Amino acid sequence: MQSSTDKGVAWVTGASSGIGRELAKRLAQQGLQVAASARTARELDRLAAEVPGRITAFLLDVTSEKACAETAALIAASLGPIDLMILSAGAGFPVSVQNFSVQNFRRTVDLNLMGVVNCMGPVVPTMLARRTGHIAILASIAGFVGVPGSGAYGATKAALISLCESMKPDFDRAGVTLTLINPGFVKTPLTAANKYPMPFIIPLARAADIIMRGLDRKQFEIIFPWQAALFARLLRLMPRWLLFRVTSRIGGFR
Repeated sequence: MQSSTDKGVAWVTGASSGIGRELAKRLAQQGLQVAASARTARELDRLAAEVPGRITAFLLDVTSEKACAETAALIAASLGPIDLMILSAGAGFPVSVQNFSVQNFRRTVDLNLMGVVNCMGPVVPTMLARRTGHIAILASIAGFVGVPGSGAYGATKAALISLCESMKPDFDRAGVTLTLINPGFVKTPLTAANKYPMPFIIPLARAADIIMRGLDRKQFEIIFPWQAALFARLLRLMPRWLLFRVTSRIGGFR
């Protein structure tokens, strides 16, 4: 349970690598009790060892609604009410016209979209009842416009953006903060697998700096880097004939 020196409880999904891992570590270093969730026990244990006494590992597959409900209850029972929830679990599975895969599309939706919904399910009612809390959802600039190779990944990120835009007014009225995180390319294990140019890619530490600052300020949208954000917004404003001429020459955002 929380002690008088704790600054609250944060639940971070996708905490075994990349942005989720870095945010979990930084929150713990700031004095929060962090519940770190992922599917890889070894990586979670390594993370917990980096900030002893501040990070507790909770092995979780976010695609299971039942497991998410059980994990949320376990976190509340062992650490206390969840004050901040950062939902960053996600991945991209290839789907193209030439190699269309219903299975990969479903895997992407189950993880990137329903994984967020599954975790929100048991926590949102408790935050509403307490009239306090902060939920941060990791979407992507990839959700701004469709580009080749990102049909499944981009669709899930666009859905998360819409989810946040739709729910913000209700959360505001309930006293709960909602933050939408839209990164461009960040140097993580996920982007390391990309075989195409990634313009404006930034280091993980820099991305974490920007996100932490935005969370402290309780911004609705944290979007970076500005060059990628501007480029994506310009694409969205283009007439269709010009948009497709441009996107046919670039790789997918991830």
